[in-house]
Amino acid sequence: MPDQKRVVIENILPQLDGGIHFIKRVVGEKVHITADVFSDGHDIIECCVKYKHSRDKNFREERMKPKGNDFWEAEFTVEKQGFYTYLVEGWVDYALNWQHGIERKIEDHQHVKSELLEGIEYIDAILPKANKEEKKYLNDLKKDFASEEAYESAVKGAASAELRDIFKKYPEKFLANQSDELKVYVDREKARFSTWYEFFPRSASREEGKHGTFKDCELLLPRIVEMGFDTLYFPPVHPIGEVNRKGKNNTTEAFEGDVGSPWGIGSKDGGHKSIHPELGTVEDFKSLVKKAKEMGLEIAMDYALQAAPDHPYVKEHPQWFKWRPDGTVQYAENPPKKYQDILPIYFESEEWKKLWDELYDIMRFWIEECGINVFRVDNPHTKPFYFWGWLIEKVKSKHSDVLFLSEAFTRPKVMQQLAKQGFTQSYTYYTWRNTKNELIEYMTELTQTDMKEYFRPNFWPNTPDINPYPLQGSNEATYLMRYFMAATLSSNIGIYGPVFEQMVSDAVPGKEEYLDSEKYQLRFWDWEKENKLTNVIKKVNLARKGCESLQQTNNLQFCETDNEMLLAYYKYNDDRTDETLMIVNLDSYYSKQGWIKVPLQELGIREGHQLRVSDLVTGSSYVWDKEWCFVELHPALPFHLFKINK
Repeated sequence: MPDQKRVVIENILPQLDGGIHFIKRVVGEKVHITADVFSDGHDIIECCVKYKHSRDKNFREERMKPKGNDFWEAEFTVEKQGFYTYLVEGWVDYALNWQHGIERKIEDHQHVKSELLEGIEYIDAILPKANKEEKKYLNDLKKDFASEEAYESAVKGAASAELRDIFKKYPEKFLANQSDELKVYVDREKARFSTWYEFFPRSASREEGKHGTFKDCELLLPRIVEMGFDTLYFPPVHPIGEVNRKGKNNTTEAFEGDVGSPWGIGSKDGGHKSIHPELGTVEDFKSLVKKAKEMGLEIAMDYALQAAPDHPYVKEHPQWFKWRPDGTVQYAENPPKKYQDILPIYFESEEWKKLWDELYDIMRFWIEECGINVFRVDNPHTKPFYFWGWLIEKVKSKHSDVLFLSEAFTRPKVMQQLAKQGFTQSYTYYTWRNTKNELIEYMTELTQTDMKEYFRPNFWPNTPDINPYPLQGSNEATYLMRYFMAATLSSNIGIYGPVFEQMVSDAVPGKEEYLDSEKYQLRFWDWEKENKLTNVIKKVNLARKGCESLQQTNNLQFCETDNEMLLAYYKYNDDRTDETLMIVNLDSYYSKQGWIKVPLQELGIREGHQLRVSDLVTGSSYVWDKEWCFVELHPALPFHLFKINK
């Protein structure tokens, strides 16, 4: 027969897919738990959230509070990285039930001597748990409960808040019921807040036509830091295949001097555990990683699971690739696109276990040998979901600081599944969300659905693969606006530079692709160039570092405006000690004026009370005393970033 139970526990939130997948937090964040908890009859029930870190032996408890209609809530704080387990426990609390009943009878002027004697049983049950002072208090109550002469004192004590608090502190969990265990994975803070900059190290040379090196990259580190970035991401730095190498602008014929695509990994010089010889040596790479860390930068590597036709794997492990009946190997395709220089890994190989182990060993090598703790994963949606779940869990079980960015611009459910499998951050559709309605709808989905529990968006206005139509041939205001919204809507952001800040947007006609793309050739850049965009990026990134409200994504509320070309939104940290208000002109060519409804209720301010705001980009300050405030934004600087000072 099943265990006897009375308490029903339902609708626990947050949880994903019935507990199949885990929610996510970073160190210091809270997990807010809600549940429906109830029982038959009218007995008083109590419930709690029990939680513990995977390395802890015992559960800790947070008592849940009733919010009406059998709905309960509680929260706990995650204090260290790794997995936590949590569950909800509920029980009929007979001691509190007794106290509630005797209170009602006392209020009805009934004689409750028999009930007082019953109370002694509940006191005896908790006496062994009580401290010295509590034991004295409880023993004195027992004497009063048993004495006719002390009846008035006993009645007062039976209904006292002090006794109620002791009963709640030491509950007798009779017929307790527990929910299934659920999990939350806790990352370091960078999982929630990061600012990425991408460039091709082979284009880092100060000499035109010369292949860049890691030593050249070291010279650029101060520039990246000065602009306010904390993560420097490189496309693959491995040897590039020579067989079927792509030429400039993705031509299928490469000429002498063509450098090929970094994603065509592997040649006679090595594979995924090797460095492209023209970039330098592994020791040079280690030096770069070390110097970057000293300056507050982390190097993010590209983890791209594919091979050039001359990758060592092709000869050493031919079974890891799919061979056609004519003896040729299947190259990568995404019709109509063809990637003749890339062979996809065949994950359905009979030797898949050896394959998985080797793919894990690639990552282990760069983590342990070079101190890499951040990986941007190329096209993870073209590999099995459960491989990623296995790999990420295996890596993080030994190296909890490692973070994974999913580069998957694909179907929503596929992107969501990758996040559920453990990817720390995810590329998004922000690149294609431009209108007010599109932005509000997308941000609402990210922050108001269960996606907020596991999907950490990373907003990239551009990438080497994507030259969005709105940026092609566009003006400075568009770039300013797109960077600003990415940086203030999402706490994780990245740009591909110096293409972005130098507003290089020449495109392949009719495509969202860069003309003369760095994916297929060296580019020479003026790394000393500064302009209005670089200066604004610095100021916005500085504001992000100084405002906790901008270091998270989910605490977001859109504000009403009377102009469809004005987008306004309010952000705050969890305890509302840091609050910001952003207003954006979505028209890159014309000034826009309008009225913005300030969220006074959320700010805890009555209309008529003065509200001071200061623009963290321009330094200007304003005093508002109305709920609706007038703004005008010119394309020269199409936004306000207001710090709210109450």
